[in-house]
Amino acid sequence: MPYYRAVGEFPRQRHIAFSLEDGTPTFEEFIGEEGFSGTGSLLYHRRVPSALVDAREWHLGDQSLTANTPLLPRHFHLPDLFHNAVGRDAVRHRRPVLANADVRISYVVADEPSPLYSNGIGDEVIFVEAGAATLESLFGRVEVRQGDNVVIPRVTIHRWLPHTDAGPLRLLCVEAAGHVQPPDKHRTRYGQFLEGSPITERDLRGPAGPLLAPDELVDADTEVYVKHRTASGLHGTVVVYDHHPFDVVGWDGHLYPYALNYRDFSPVVGAVLQPPPTYQVLQGPGFVVCNFVPRPLEFAPGAIKVPYYHSNVDSDEVMFYFAGETAARKGSGIRTGSVSLHPAAYTHGPRRRAYLDSPDFTEPNEMAFMVDTFRPLEVAEGGTASDVPGYPWSWSDKPYAGRPQQKGGHGE
Repeated sequence: MPYYRAVGEFPRQRHIAFSLEDGTPTFEEFIGEEGFSGTGSLLYHRRVPSALVDAREWHLGDQSLTANTPLLPRHFHLPDLFHNAVGRDAVRHRRPVLANADVRISYVVADEPSPLYSNGIGDEVIFVEAGAATLESLFGRVEVRQGDNVVIPRVTIHRWLPHTDAGPLRLLCVEAAGHVQPPDKHRTRYGQFLEGSPITERDLRGPAGPLLAPDELVDADTEVYVKHRTASGLHGTVVVYDHHPFDVVGWDGHLYPYALNYRDFSPVVGAVLQPPPTYQVLQGPGFVVCNFVPRPLEFAPGAIKVPYYHSNVDSDEVMFYFAGETAARKGSGIRTGSVSLHPAAYTHGPRRRAYLDSPDFTEPNEMAFMVDTFRPLEVAEGGTASDVPGYPWSWSDKPYAGRPQQKGGHGE
């Protein structure tokens, strides 16, 4: 959980009547996890936060999944899903790429403000590949930029406002089925980051606020897009409040949106290569998130400086390459905007030449955003549409005879 924050006006004691100086009453709302037994925050509204006046269905589009059979490593080039960003927003235009019961991974390119949105299924982790935006929520504003991991707690009403001068907003969206938090291994039993942790409280950027709605919107009917799950699957609903929900005058607690930039992560460096879990930044039910960042290279004589070959015995590995190809996969066709899926039951790692050459490397080139899942992932419509054939054979130097060819020929 993030550390305690207090913003704006609220009473000294919990659960007592509280009015502003001008006599305006406020209405207390508790947003909490695990019933009333987990992390939470108390917010104070100018209007009744549950005052609904309408609801209608929100059609989410194609959410079907296809099993990865025959079981193969996969390469998806996500920029192929969007030829431009014109008229798209960061909520309604996401295209799902991979998913299982624990997590859904989608991609979006946007240039328009999103509607108000709430994920009623679980927390979201949004990685900002490119662009910049203001994330507005019940809790206030968080300014986000390229390289941010943005964590948005479940049911938090929020919207994305792209900065038009920063170019299109490109986001990889990881939607959990539960709650996301910093890794247990980096924190004490009380939740404080350990001395020596690669992340500290100073690295988490929380909301500045609270954010009051413009006066003319306080009593206006306001739509909120809600994603939720039923026994039959994933669904969407547009609910309408009789006021603008950004009417919070103050709040305190441990639950709120925050951003962590990969540049603020301090990698652990050793004489030989450290395993991927040392780069972990977040954990969720059934998955973990890692940020591979620039680092001083290993210094033992003959040290391998690219990821050694490994088998995912218990997880599917998803790598999002936001800074071009890495040294390990050079020549495989991986480039900016690529996602690789290396499923359980397969050994994977660098190409042969990269492994042999790596002891002589002097410049680090292993930057990526990673999601490891503990249940198999299936392919969604965006994955099918952006699939790059031929990737499974990219480790072999043998001809491609009898195998599906990649677009543009060998290695592309």
